[in-house]
Amino acid sequence: MKIEDILLCSGATVLDAMEQLDKTGMGVLFEAPEGILQGVLTDGDIRRYILAGKKLEGKVSGAVNYHPRWLPVEQRGKAKELMLQQCIKALPLLDKNGRIQDILFADGLDIDTRKQADLPVVMMAGGLGSRLYPYTKILPKPLIPVGDVPIAEHIINRFVNVGCSQFWLVVNYKKNMIKSYFNDLEKSYQVQYVDEDKPLGTGGGLSLLKGKVNSTFFLTNCDILIDADFGDVYQFHKKSGNWITMVCAVKHFTIPYGVIDLDEKGQIHQMKEKPEMNFLTNTGVYVVEPQVIDLIEPDTPTPFTDLIERVQQQGGSAGVYPVSEQSWMDMGQLEELDNMRRRLEQQ
Repeated sequence: MKIEDILLCSGATVLDAMEQLDKTGMGVLFEAPEGILQGVLTDGDIRRYILAGKKLEGKVSGAVNYHPRWLPVEQRGKAKELMLQQCIKALPLLDKNGRIQDILFADGLDIDTRKQADLPVVMMAGGLGSRLYPYTKILPKPLIPVGDVPIAEHIINRFVNVGCSQFWLVVNYKKNMIKSYFNDLEKSYQVQYVDEDKPLGTGGGLSLLKGKVNSTFFLTNCDILIDADFGDVYQFHKKSGNWITMVCAVKHFTIPYGVIDLDEKGQIHQMKEKPEMNFLTNTGVYVVEPQVIDLIEPDTPTPFTDLIERVQQQGGSAGVYPVSEQSWMDMGQLEELDNMRRRLEQQ
C-alpha cells in the first residue's frame, strides 16, 4: 500500500471517507494537500461526527482532527513508545517542511492498540433459525459453520481477543448439540448455559440471567460478526453513562427508482431521481448494565425494543455506538451466510 492510498481526496465527503477507510482497512486517513500534513481522520472521529447528528454528505473537514500527532523523521526510533503511550494506530513522520515522509503503523510494530474489556458475554443462541432452513433442520443456528468454525465460536473468539473469558449462552432449539460442542471443545474461556423453555425474545431471554450476571456485560445475537474494538465500545458506554449501548451500522442506500412527492391536491410536488438514504441499523450487539435485567418480567416474551423503552421510562439512557456498514456481517439469511463465508476467507 502506498501513502497516497490513505490520503483524503480534495473535496471528499464523510461518506467518501468511510468508503475509503473500509477499502484500505487501515483505520486511519490523513489530510495532506501537496504532502503537507494538516489533519487525521479515524473511525472514532467519524463516530463522533455521526453522533453529533451531522449528515454523511457533509464535507469531511467537519470530522477531521486538525491536531494530529507526528514525529520528525529523524526521531523514528521514538515512534513505538509514542504509539503505546497515546494508543494510536498510525504515526506520520515529517520532514522539516511538514511533508509526510513515512507513516508507521502500530500493527507493523507489534503493538495491539485495542482496549481490553474483561466483561461477561451473553449470547442469544436459542432461536429456530427458520430463515436458514434447511441448514437449521440439522444444526442449530449457532453451530452452522462459517469456513471450518461454527458462527458462535467465531463470535466468542472476537470477544476473547479483547479479554473476555466468561460466556453465557441462552439456549433452546437443539440445545444439547450446542452444549456438547462447547463442552468438548478445548478452550481458554468458560461457557455456561441458561435453558429457555419457551421463546422469550432477546429481552425476555435476559430475565433468565437474573442473579447470575451482576456486572456490565456484552449482549450479542448468535448470527452476526462485528469488526469493532469492543474495548472501545465498552469505554464509550461507560463514559456516556448509558444503561444500554447499541452497536449500530451506518447504512447507505440508493433507491433505484425516481421518487415522487405529491401535494395535498394529489399533484406532483417534487421529483427525486434515485434518492439516497443514510440511516443507522441495529447490528444485534449491545453493552448492558446489570440493573436492566431487573426491569424484565420473568417468563414473559419481551422484544429488546420494549426493554429500551422501559430503561428510558426509568430515567436511564440508551445510546448508540456507530460502526461502518462493512464492519457488520449478518448470516441471518442464506445469501448473507455465503457472503460472510467469502469475506472471512479474504481476512
